[in-house]
Amino acid sequence: MSNRDGGRPGQRGVHALSDAYVADYAALDPIMATYLGIPGNEQDLTDYSPDGYLARAELSARAVRHIEAARPADATERVAQAVFAERGGVTREVHDAGLDLGALNVTFSPVQHLREVFDLMPTGTEEDWSAVAVRLGRVPQALTGLRASLDRAADTGTVTAARQVVRVAEQCETWAGLRGAPSYFESFTDPARQNGTSSMLLAALDSGARAAAGAYAGFAAFLRDELASRAPEGDAVGADVYRIASRQFTGARLDLQEAYAWGWEEFLRVEAELRQVADRVRRGATPAAAAAVLDADPRYQVRGRQQLLEWMRSLSAKALTALRDREFDIPDELMTLDCRIAPPGGGVGAYYNGPTQDFSRPGTMWWSVPADRHVFPTWREATTVYHEGAPGHHLQIGTAVRCSDRLNSFQRLLCWVPGHGEGWALYAERLMRDLGHLDDGELLGMLGAQLLRSARVVIDLGIHLELDLPAGCGFHEGERWSPALGLELLLSRTIVDPGQARDEIDRYLGWPGQAPAYKLGERLWLRARDEARERHGDTFDLPTFHRQALEMGSMGLDTLREQLDALPAGAEPTG
Repeated sequence: MSNRDGGRPGQRGVHALSDAYVADYAALDPIMATYLGIPGNEQDLTDYSPDGYLARAELSARAVRHIEAARPADATERVAQAVFAERGGVTREVHDAGLDLGALNVTFSPVQHLREVFDLMPTGTEEDWSAVAVRLGRVPQALTGLRASLDRAADTGTVTAARQVVRVAEQCETWAGLRGAPSYFESFTDPARQNGTSSMLLAALDSGARAAAGAYAGFAAFLRDELASRAPEGDAVGADVYRIASRQFTGARLDLQEAYAWGWEEFLRVEAELRQVADRVRRGATPAAAAAVLDADPRYQVRGRQQLLEWMRSLSAKALTALRDREFDIPDELMTLDCRIAPPGGGVGAYYNGPTQDFSRPGTMWWSVPADRHVFPTWREATTVYHEGAPGHHLQIGTAVRCSDRLNSFQRLLCWVPGHGEGWALYAERLMRDLGHLDDGELLGMLGAQLLRSARVVIDLGIHLELDLPAGCGFHEGERWSPALGLELLLSRTIVDPGQARDEIDRYLGWPGQAPAYKLGERLWLRARDEARERHGDTFDLPTFHRQALEMGSMGLDTLREQLDALPAGAEPTG
């Protein structure tokens, strides 16, 4: 049994200390608590002021000290100790560099968290709506705290580039109802009017919705009128900041030059295979021409958001059924995957929210689509369903949530390393291809997505480190990277939708180090599977490898490599 005893910090086991940290962290980050399904903080919002960031950093530092001083009771605690120490060390680096205070981008930053948390709140009862009303009324205070942190970041030179500031202002204006549609908050509270909600609660919801919308409008004005002029015009963050960000997103100390060179090798390899598949779709067609053929093919079209939703649900259900008891041991709790259309205002694409600990809220795949799009090419998107759903994030995160007998709550709920998690999701896409679940059209979509992920490696590293384009790449060789060249590469050498391509560039520029983690993580997952197959030979069992690997939980890539290397021959990880 794992050591989850009580006592003073120095006397408690690694798992008990980690569980206590998550409980304490949930109190300091109520938005994350809602994301994770931890009850007790439903009316509160996270303090994004400098004091709030300091409190969370100090909590992490104390927990690291106690956990490193603890004596692991068994193998599961030894792994947990290594995982927490690595993540805590990165948290300290990020805070010491002031990068947490300056976090602002179009994809994943406090501005989005404050809006998206409402999507995850229950609304079935008056008590639920009452919590929503209180939380809405606290949005202005949360944004005031965030403004103070961004002011501090601007003073210390750690605020994001002006391009990001302006784009986030546009998002805020959309959610505030300043761009032709009702505010997000007004639309979100509309269903309460249809459920017999009391007049007093409706008044509180209306007041909260107006306050939240007004706060987002004011925050947009702050970004445009004040912060943008103090933000740097250049997009590159430089090598020092990038190394910290890269460790944050991969959990590895990478040789950045080697990663850049490998990214180009992978880009050219995938591009060559994409051309071969394009030729099978239509003889002599380029990838772009083949994509146009498939876009016009009614077999690969769904029309309207309701049809898109039904297609997502159908494909994810088929995948779960096909994989169960074959390549994966899928328990009943994970056979349910909710699919939803995300509210407007965010970036283009899909994302996943994990289930609550008791699975009362199932894992959910969200799809963000432009308001003016009505026809959706399924050949492009099938691989995304496998990435976000099964066998991707849904099985990965859901498996960890179930493993309460071997993983503490930090490992199951709070630890998320993109290099590990997104690397697995890319591995899952490739697995569905290997298992024969893709026809040539869907394979073109999968390879197109893989090419995009390879492009992310070279564009992200290239722009932020101000690298030159290498000989042999066939694209502006010898020139130095710029955002314009990044967009040109996506538009000319990939088959990504042009609207998504522009979103992609904004993402790289505002979230340095995150985008390459997908491909770099997939690289390690493939290597781990190949090494396990070599160790076991004819007795290698793919479902066993998948189960044991996922039951280890999320961790940094260097930690994962250490844990795999430490295993005796013939053994696989047991968490």
